[in-house]
Amino acid sequence: MRDISRRNEDQGQALDLTPMLDVVFIMLIFFIVTASFIKTPGIEVDKTPTVTADKRKPGILVGINANNEIWIDKNLIKESLVKLQLVRLYNESPKGGLVIQVDGEADVEKIALVADAAKEVGIADISVSTLNE
Repeated sequence: MRDISRRNEDQGQALDLTPMLDVVFIMLIFFIVTASFIKTPGIEVDKTPTVTADKRKPGILVGINANNEIWIDKNLIKESLVKLQLVRLYNESPKGGLVIQVDGEADVEKIALVADAAKEVGIADISVSTLNE
């Protein structure tokens, strides 16, 4: 006679991994959607070294390079259009602050121009990004 009970044990030991894979893919989609992406101003800036720095997550990122060019949202911006660009970006994310990444060779007047435009727009949290050593 054949032993039927042995065949049932072999089938009972097989695991169905489909529900586990479904959960893994749902979690992967969740983490991709909720991940915050880093915004870049569009240029590489050599920051001035400092002793202490306060790290913050910026809402708006502005870059000023050694040639005193102002970069916002990966675009070169004329001085007359800085305020308009800041208004647009501030309306997109009003809770975030403004971080100005400045090259060590840039003029202070450009920093003041961007900071003044940001204050006129209504951005209260303005900081200058430096190299922390």
